[in-house]
Amino acid sequence: MNSKIPEDLIERAYQGKCTKEDGLLLLEVPPFELFRFADELRSLTAGDVVTYVVNRNINFTSRCVGTCGFCAFRTNNGKVLTLEEIMGKVREAAQANATEVCIQGGLLPDAGIDFYLGIVEAIKAEFPDMHIHSFSPMEVYHASRISEIPVKEALLRLKKSGLDTMPGTAAEILSDRVREIICPSKIKTSEWIEVVTQAHAAGIPTTATMMYGHVETLEERIEHILIIREIQKETGRITEFVPLPFMPYNNPLGEKLMKEGRYATPGLEDLKNYAVSRILLHGYVDNIQASWVKLGKKLAQFALHCGVNDLGGTLMEESISRSAGASNGEAISVEELEWMIYGAGRVPKERTTLYGRVNELVPGNPRRLGFRISE
Repeated sequence: MNSKIPEDLIERAYQGKCTKEDGLLLLEVPPFELFRFADELRSLTAGDVVTYVVNRNINFTSRCVGTCGFCAFRTNNGKVLTLEEIMGKVREAAQANATEVCIQGGLLPDAGIDFYLGIVEAIKAEFPDMHIHSFSPMEVYHASRISEIPVKEALLRLKKSGLDTMPGTAAEILSDRVREIICPSKIKTSEWIEVVTQAHAAGIPTTATMMYGHVETLEERIEHILIIREIQKETGRITEFVPLPFMPYNNPLGEKLMKEGRYATPGLEDLKNYAVSRILLHGYVDNIQASWVKLGKKLAQFALHCGVNDLGGTLMEESISRSAGASNGEAISVEELEWMIYGAGRVPKERTTLYGRVNELVPGNPRRLGFRISE
């Protein structure tokens, strides 16, 4: 194990030129040396501010024609929320001062683009200022195929109807070898990249995710991060990178791995992934987000010293991770999020989906002041 990070690697990191070999070498560095360097780059990029968004997750159905082995949420006959039921949840979000709704669901066999347009248009008609952060690249791809239109047209229609941003989910690991094992009916790596880059071209920014800790190699993890960096070099429209540890409970893939003696990733491994992500993406993706739902609140808090500068959202209703065994809650209050951030020695700041300013905070007092948005 290397006792320190080589000077030439540090220089490449500052220049945004780290290689796959650099990424693999970083994983061999003693953890706290790695965390120190990632924290240094975090400070350089984001200062001591840690952000969060007040949002609500809305999963409109668990019914899905997909065959992903890692999914504990999918059912064959789950309920599909009506448009009025979705709007009821949006109204509750608005009453709770949410600035964002994140809507995703299973792949319905007959849900073409009009299904998704109807959701977006109904929300914007009643809440024109609510940010709609919705529909994964897989959902958009699926809808375009059902409606027999190009992905580009589907995205342009969604944008015109009011879709603001998209979650960069369905990425899992961007390796066709891995995808053939864990989600053979899902879009391939090139198709995921195509949907995301076309969304950016249509004026729809996205996040980017990585679900790790199952059948991928360390090389494939690093390659995934570098693919995200290449997309960002081209488009500049990725708002944040979110590493997500695989939850092995209540799903076929996890059951198989646990029989082989492989369980959820150790916390130290999770923290190293956040740190390496910060270092490899330095200069391109400014925001690294930790999932308090998947990590747990205390480990997410510690991640703020390992390159992370964002803790995601309040969620209000989280069901996908919960169904896969996450036991850290479905919602978190603004007050508790700010308490976590202050407890880590950082300064909390509520943000918009695009990392604009929502309001200002009184230093040392974890309470919010007046509501104002400026992107």
